Amino acid sequence: MAINPLASASTRRDFLKSAGTASALALTIGFEWGGTTRRALAGATPLTDRSFMPNAFVRVGSDDSVTVIAKHLEMGQGSYTGIATVLAEELDADWTRVRVESAPADAKRYANLAFGTMQGTGGSSAMANSWTQLREAGGKARAMLLAAAAKEWKVSVADLSAEKGVVYHAASKRQASYGALVATATGLPVPEAVKLKDPKDFKLIGQHVPRVDAAAKSDGSAQFTLDVVLPGMLVALLKRPPLFGATVKSFNASAATAVPGVVKVVQVPRGVAVVAKSFWAAKQGRDALQVEWDDSMAEKRGSVALMDEYRHLADQPALSARKDGDALRAIKAATRKVSASYEFPYLAHAPMEPLDAVVKLSADSCEIWAGDQFQTIDQANAAHTAGLDPQQVSIHTLYAGGSFGRRANPGSDYIVEAVSIAKAYGADGTPIKLQWTREDDIHGGLYRPMYFHKLEAGLNDKGELTGWHHVIVGQSIMAGTPFAAMIKDGVDPTSVEGAANIAYTIPNVSVELATTKTGVPVLWWRVVGSSHTAYAVEAFMDEVAHAAGQDGFTFRRKLLDQHPRMQAVLELAAEKAGWGTPLPPGKGRGIAVAEAFKSYVAQVAEVSVGKDGQITVDRVVCAVDCGTAINPDIIAAQMEGGIGFGLGAVLYGAITLKDGRIEQDNFNGYRVLRINEMPKVEVHIVPSAEPPTGVGEPGVAPLGPAVANAIFAATGKRIHVLPFSSSGVA
Repeated sequence: MAINPLASASTRRDFLKSAGTASALALTIGFEWGGTTRRALAGATPLTDRSFMPNAFVRVGSDDSVTVIAKHLEMGQGSYTGIATVLAEELDADWTRVRVESAPADAKRYANLAFGTMQGTGGSSAMANSWTQLREAGGKARAMLLAAAAKEWKVSVADLSAEKGVVYHAASKRQASYGALVATATGLPVPEAVKLKDPKDFKLIGQHVPRVDAAAKSDGSAQFTLDVVLPGMLVALLKRPPLFGATVKSFNASAATAVPGVVKVVQVPRGVAVVAKSFWAAKQGRDALQVEWDDSMAEKRGSVALMDEYRHLADQPALSARKDGDALRAIKAATRKVSASYEFPYLAHAPMEPLDAVVKLSADSCEIWAGDQFQTIDQANAAHTAGLDPQQVSIHTLYAGGSFGRRANPGSDYIVEAVSIAKAYGADGTPIKLQWTREDDIHGGLYRPMYFHKLEAGLNDKGELTGWHHVIVGQSIMAGTPFAAMIKDGVDPTSVEGAANIAYTIPNVSVELATTKTGVPVLWWRVVGSSHTAYAVEAFMDEVAHAAGQDGFTFRRKLLDQHPRMQAVLELAAEKAGWGTPLPPGKGRGIAVAEAFKSYVAQVAEVSVGKDGQITVDRVVCAVDCGTAINPDIIAAQMEGGIGFGLGAVLYGAITLKDGRIEQDNFNGYRVLRINEMPKVEVHIVPSAEPPTGVGEPGVAPLGPAVANAIFAATGKRIHVLPFSSSGVA
């Protein structure tokens, strides 16, 4: 997901409070459900009286199993494996015996420490906020197991060692598995503190351990919401307004209820739902449903009109997001001036698994099954919709087939829809699965906002960058949400991140923001603000370097002299890509670097231009500094995935409106990258002893500008309007 919790003073205070409560010791509870397609959660082990539960994050069974309880959603990014690796390292667990199951919705025990007193996954924060917490959880469990062995054998703990789930006493040659010690360990006090391992002693962290979810996702036993079948379960599809802001005026359900299998048609705040015995019956019923919409308050402008308005706003006074020196004066006095503008469309998240949720609602309880990303917010919104207290809402977090931010939204749209349908149906305990189709997903809103960027720069007679002026125009993601407190002096930090905090040493910098208002609902999208700001900054930096008559790499390198980690990834990517070596005719190289979620990523792209003028991205060399590399395979996979995700977006991605209606319907209109278009990717990880930082999103940021700069090197053409296909390049 994509949210950047730039903490205010009050947010930091909440963080400190939650850090104490989230680590409180408590028992953990598993769950089961019946049904014809019941499958085990990947590796989940049942709770038994013979389990050892020293804290909220680990359970050791008498059968030697080690179950790690994950407070973060596994949506393909590898969080389960990373969480398990960190805890198992300090526990000295046998990796082959480690399993992971999702934590219940409980912010007191499972808060994301980067978000305050809130449980949720996003902002590439899973490893960063869990790092110390999970190490301590594993270390304390290990200490108690060693203490149990010392008690049973009447020896000193100092004379014991542990490795791969076994405690050893070298002097007497005795040994015992963790499972054999759980009964004694359960009765021992939890230590206040433990000494954590020196990184030189790591045996799992930094190694290529296999993913804990690989087998289940390969053999089909992994449980996604789409797989859930409960006794008596019905399926619902919701007919939503064709225009954002429209509402139901009236509807005729007669044709829908005539469809075999349709059980009921109900109106809810976001539209009219058809509830049926199967997906296909619900789909046919929805197709037959007749709804008259009230569009008097709806957004009716199209993308062209909106962008025209944005261009106009870029020339008007705007709010300051950063001001160093006097940029406009420096540019006016410059020997050479450079200017450019960049246009970015709305983008859909388009995860492989469209939104879905199963709800079982009764008068005094609400049970939800979903690939849930924002447990605390979803629990509260579900409770409000159902007329219950949050404590009466339980959430079973399942695997999610992607998200990229979409499942983490302040309004909990798909969760609220499912609960409202169950309530309108009768709240009689009937399980109801709400299923979105791909068309629902594309039309459903909560897009990456449309943006317009206008930049100017000035160079002196030595070719040195003396002034930088950057105006950003677009919607606020945070306005009108529980996160609105992050907006300071009218500036939404998610609109300007990647621009207001550029690392380049420039004496005069001005970054301004004009926030627009439209009826199109928006949301964070993978790498949030840097999904557009990194392109504008790095594409324009290349234009400035060219105007200065300098190489794009060396020009950047000099400007990063105050940011050694960012400079280092730039140098590493250039070195590994063979920067400066000649390429055959028709080929070009481009470079870009960005920081996002405290990780530094540089990429060099190589492209080829065909005889027909079509561009092929042949190779991307990526260098990343994300602190301690918990699992190099997952880091590489996330960089590769981010590169593919970002490449599809810059080549083809665009949600466009005509008279307020979305013009795309499915992947035939909202094009994503195809496997044959994926370039060769090389990932180089900078060794580091710093705490781990994000990897789920940062790989997206520099990809677009690196490719755009490579296209310029090959063709002499700059791309100012995205996607590239709209500029005749793709």
